[in-house]
Amino acid sequence: MKSPARQNLVTPMDWLLEPENPSVRFFALQWLSGKKQSDPEVREAAKAIMTTGPVPKILSYQKPEGYWGNPEDFYVRSKYKGTVWSFLLLAQLGADGKDPRIVKARDAILRLSQEPESGGFAYSGGKEGSGYPGGIIPCLTGNMLWSMLRFGYLDHPGVKKGLGFITMYMRFDDGAEKAPKGFPYERFENCWGKHTCHMGCFKMLKALSAIPPARRNSRVKTLLEEGTEHFLKHRIFKRSSDPSRVAKAKWLRLSFPYLWQYDVLEVLNTLADLGCRDERMHEAIRLVFSKRPPDGRYLLEETYNGRFLTSFEKKGKPSKWLTLLAMRMLNALS
Repeated sequence: MKSPARQNLVTPMDWLLEPENPSVRFFALQWLSGKKQSDPEVREAAKAIMTTGPVPKILSYQKPEGYWGNPEDFYVRSKYKGTVWSFLLLAQLGADGKDPRIVKARDAILRLSQEPESGGFAYSGGKEGSGYPGGIIPCLTGNMLWSMLRFGYLDHPGVKKGLGFITMYMRFDDGAEKAPKGFPYERFENCWGKHTCHMGCFKMLKALSAIPPARRNSRVKTLLEEGTEHFLKHRIFKRSSDPSRVAKAKWLRLSFPYLWQYDVLEVLNTLADLGCRDERMHEAIRLVFSKRPPDGRYLLEETYNGRFLTSFEKKGKPSKWLTLLAMRMLNALS
């Protein structure tokens, strides 16, 4: 146990590189120290992710068939412990996409949640076990595709089909036009209506941003431009019709891990990854910076901790994850 005097000497970067959280160490070495994945320290941290901390704990609950809990309860009745949630958490934690257990989880999700014709991801399964066409929702589709891309599955046929769903149906609208008719727009007004769900818009944008630039076709590039402009028009967290008003107060509270909701820091990191530098981001950047404590360790303001298969950081306490993500964003945009 470090003495208070010793704790005051530990910089935020030293803190992030401590071995107790191998996932944060893994990303800090790359994002903040500029080390490549081939670097011995990065490789050591990657191995530790699979043996220490929350990743092995989550995987310990996985069934041999690749899913968590009951196969049919992968989303709604198993919040936030079911298959799709566990897969999303593992992707954020930097788990190894080549690990056979992660591959089995991918295949289980494609089998249980993906609608085979369109490629979208549904919150419930149909009669044959695949995703029900009427249950496709944008936030889940974006989250699953982002996770699979994070794991390195870009060339998997199911992932390609899912990305095809986004490029076919995604709308970064702002309520200015009538909602289209037909599939998938006839279900869930809150998701697909005249004003497409803001969270769904972002999770779709985040998924597309995970495609390597050299692999983005013209349609993906167009959607990335439209999605970026959509969030810039909203100043990240405002109402586009009245930029003086906050759209949802919860988006201002920094959170981890990221699920179907988002916060300003998640959006800023995604826009930074896309190379966006725009004055309409400045208010959100200042908001994040204003939350920085004197010791540089950001506090966890929002979490679903206690509802997962394992515990993460404590609400109201210093968060290595938020400190990492804030430093990454501020460095990229400075």
